[in-house]
Amino acid sequence: MKPLIVTGMSGAGKHTAISVLEDFGYNCVDNLPVPLLKEFVDLHFSGRIEGMEKNGRGGEDAKYAVVIDIRNGKNLGELASILDELDADAKGFEILFLDAEDGALVKRYKETRHTHPISGASRVSEGIEAERRAVAFLKERADFVVDTTHLLTRDLREALSQIFLDKRVYKNLQINVLSFGFKYGIPQDADLVFDVRFLPNPFYDLNLRPLTGNDEPIRQFVMKEPAAHTFIEKLYDLISFLIPYYIKEGKNQLVICVGCTGGKHRSVCLANALFDKLQDKDAPYGLRIEHRDIDKDAKRGK
Repeated sequence: MKPLIVTGMSGAGKHTAISVLEDFGYNCVDNLPVPLLKEFVDLHFSGRIEGMEKNGRGGEDAKYAVVIDIRNGKNLGELASILDELDADAKGFEILFLDAEDGALVKRYKETRHTHPISGASRVSEGIEAERRAVAFLKERADFVVDTTHLLTRDLREALSQIFLDKRVYKNLQINVLSFGFKYGIPQDADLVFDVRFLPNPFYDLNLRPLTGNDEPIRQFVMKEPAAHTFIEKLYDLISFLIPYYIKEGKNQLVICVGCTGGKHRSVCLANALFDKLQDKDAPYGLRIEHRDIDKDAKRGK
């Protein structure tokens, strides 16, 4: 079993990943000093690592994961040459890189009140920027890149299960189809934004107003318009054209936002329609859907 190097951005979920991997039967070492990596891998392949026999995890088939990240400081600069040596010696290893958008990382640090490992007295955003430059070479060499910007803990567990338990091909590009209401603002993480307010609004039918785009009467109302079908077909063609280029450029997250006035009827319906069109188990991407504002009018008593 190849040893696994877990790395990535601070705040992107490495500690959560380690907890999940331990549940999967991995022996995990956090913050391994870079100079010890080659010796660790040599010991792994020689079967001479001892003291990790709990739960029957030792032996030839033992699974090991080590976390190496920016906490290594200047020693991190030595990692590239060590990885080259391991490659030259045919000592196999895999790299899992956990990433997240800068805005999400800043928010997580503010919520937890933790200090960024290298920000010091500077702003967290400056530490994140410096760290991203320092670990860029690891992201380029990674076997698996998981962007946790939009992932809950259960979603990360599912992604890791897909990679390390099910042995399925992990799809680095994750497409998020997101419906929203313009009156609540365009999502800050939007990559592509499409306005469907050109379609008739079910809001003005008092019988339909309480329903959402997830309900069949709304779907029928919206999709009876030929323009709705034309829009979905043209949008699907555009997304299908763009996906290979996003993958080629190494993009990990694509957030496609479909908006109407309140984010309850038209945008929900058409986001669902796009999601259905994009579903394909053999596609080179993962797919999720979210309706950000679907309940906001109800919460405001409207």
